[in-house]
Amino acid sequence: MTGNRWLKAFGPPLAVVFVLLIVWQMAVALFHIELWILPDPLYILQEGSRNFPRLLMHFMATLRLTLIGFVIGVIIGVGTSWLLHLVPWVKRGFYPILILSQNIPMIALAPLLMLWFGFGLFPKVVVITIVCFFPIAVAMMDGYLQTDPVMLNYMKMIGASKLQIFRKLELPHALPSFFSGLKISATYAVSGAIVSEWLGADKGIGYYMKLEKAGFKTVLVFDSIFIIVLLSVLLFQSIVLIERLVIRWKTRSHKWN
Repeated sequence: MTGNRWLKAFGPPLAVVFVLLIVWQMAVALFHIELWILPDPLYILQEGSRNFPRLLMHFMATLRLTLIGFVIGVIIGVGTSWLLHLVPWVKRGFYPILILSQNIPMIALAPLLMLWFGFGLFPKVVVITIVCFFPIAVAMMDGYLQTDPVMLNYMKMIGASKLQIFRKLELPHALPSFFSGLKISATYAVSGAIVSEWLGADKGIGYYMKLEKAGFKTVLVFDSIFIIVLLSVLLFQSIVLIERLVIRWKTRSHKWN
């Protein structure tokens, strides 16, 4: 990305964030707000630098957990979409259950998983997997329906099998929808990791936030929030980059690109 394109893409949001930070800094000073209630950005940055080694350790723990759950969620989501699309009776039977599974609050399910499986890695990965696989599965199934009907009829006329149609026509057409679901799932993965760490862990940003909140260290809670936002943006942008490399034939404009 050239300098002009980078400035055009990232300049406006960065300018807005910069202005908001200045307003925040001035508001804290102008209204004499106590730092333990609402710390200003400079104080947050100062404390974040001072606690950088601890923050980095917890960040790496959350990153590891997020990536493990996210990858497993992607695999299950893609596999589920294939199965439901290729086997219609399975879709009729399991699609309603798939939707119902997303109505279970994670804040209620996570404690049960930890009660059943302990406070190790497994229940946390399950939480992230559950929140990640659904957007990908639904997005891909919608993507299969975007297949060009003319090409679909042509392949049927020349005797292509259902599997050949799926592999050579429907799957490529579903790739843009797949990446859309992937972006949504990436942010869900971070949220799922934080919730699971908050409820039961000995490391990670969620655990760190809970610990500092109990000690009324508001500034360190803000540091945790900024790290969570940073992790979400990094995952999102990584997917945008992969999408550019994979789908070269589809030109699209995106405000984050």
